[in-house]
Amino acid sequence: MTDYYSVLGINKGSSDDEIKKAYRKQAMKYHPDRNEGDSKAESKFKDISEAYAVLSDKKKRREYDQFGSEGFHQKFSQEDIFRDFDVNDILRGFGFGGNPSQGRGGFPGGGNHFQRPHPESVKPPTLIKDLSIGFEEAALGAQRNIAISRNGVVEETSIKIPSGISNGKILRLHGKGHLSPDGKNQGDLHLKIRVLPHPLFSRDAQNVIVNSDIKLTDALLGTTIEVQTLNGIKSVKIPSGTQNNSKLRLKEVGIKSSTGVQGDQLVNIKIAIPKNLTEEQIKHIQYLKDTGI
Repeated sequence: MTDYYSVLGINKGSSDDEIKKAYRKQAMKYHPDRNEGDSKAESKFKDISEAYAVLSDKKKRREYDQFGSEGFHQKFSQEDIFRDFDVNDILRGFGFGGNPSQGRGGFPGGGNHFQRPHPESVKPPTLIKDLSIGFEEAALGAQRNIAISRNGVVEETSIKIPSGISNGKILRLHGKGHLSPDGKNQGDLHLKIRVLPHPLFSRDAQNVIVNSDIKLTDALLGTTIEVQTLNGIKSVKIPSGTQNNSKLRLKEVGIKSSTGVQGDQLVNIKIAIPKNLTEEQIKHIQYLKDTGI
């Protein structure tokens, strides 16, 4: 994935003014009007404009710094990046000149471009699909091959499911959607994630929740039980006097967020009350009751 700071030749701690100066310097160098017929300069100009569109926007920059390049591009499409970004207005502010007569359109999302786009080169619309995944795939991440129908042709596409993705999130894959009529451009693929229910685990943000049944006597006297986690079996000590619906916390065995924060696992204790007692058991329990327990 592209590092926007490297593209502009700055570091992550650069100020807004330093970002603007870096973009101005490179935009003046690589602008197509100064590099006619140079496809590499045109590509470089697009890259620095994309980097500036993100880093000059406080909200987008904050998201980029928090989630990194891969996480950012899963959340923001090209249309999102260039929405409300007008390169000609920016260049005019630098004293370059711009070309307002070309209207809006060219950069994805509506920003002005340096040349008029041809109809056959317009980026295809976003391809939107639902994708059902298992709880473990959502929690731990996975590599999946899925069948996608593009322009009437079904093809297998390899995708990476990031760890920690939650139900209902949109996984945005750049350049995995429909092809343009001339085959030069490919749109984005948006996958709406549906996490299937798990027979054992449930989720609360980055925490995994699991129920565990114990006997009444174990709740009173204490014991050690084995609990299933995403990373295998863990031994958990049940202290004496544990109450029903108590929650025991297993540190850092939950779901890791996109920022690297590891959640916990909460073990919800369910005390099983016996339905059928022998006369001997009733006698002992009555004795305990008489002693004030």
